[in-house]
Order: sequence, then C-alpha cells, then structure tokens
Amino acid sequence: MKAADLKTKSHDELKDELLSLRKEAFNLRFQQASGQLENTAQVRRVRRDIARVKTLLHERVQADKKE
Repeated sequence: MKAADLKTKSHDELKDELLSLRKEAFNLRFQQASGQLENTAQVRRVRRDIARVKTLLHERVQADKKE
C-alpha cells in the first residue's frame, strides 16, 4: 500500500483500514505459528502498512492541535 493512497483517505477510513490490517496481522501470526504460512514476507508488509496508517493518523492529530 502506498502512502499517497492513504493520504487521500479520511480519518474514519484510515481507522477502518487499521482495524482490517490488525486482523490480517493476527491471522498471519496464527498461520505462521501453525506452520501454514507460505509467504512470510506478508507479515513484514502488513506490519509496515500498519505503521504507515498509524503515522498518518498521528500526523493528522498533531496538525489539528496546532490549528
């Protein structure tokens, strides 16, 4: 997921995206623990996407405080 795509989303859409990414991360961890995960790079991709969304949410909160 590109950061530019995320910047066009609203605050509520970003929260929904964060929730779905966290669910996906949980499922990937479960698959990895049970030995069913084939593409281990997915874990890293989801972790980084979560970080991107959280960063954008934090930046928007900080921008709102400055106004």
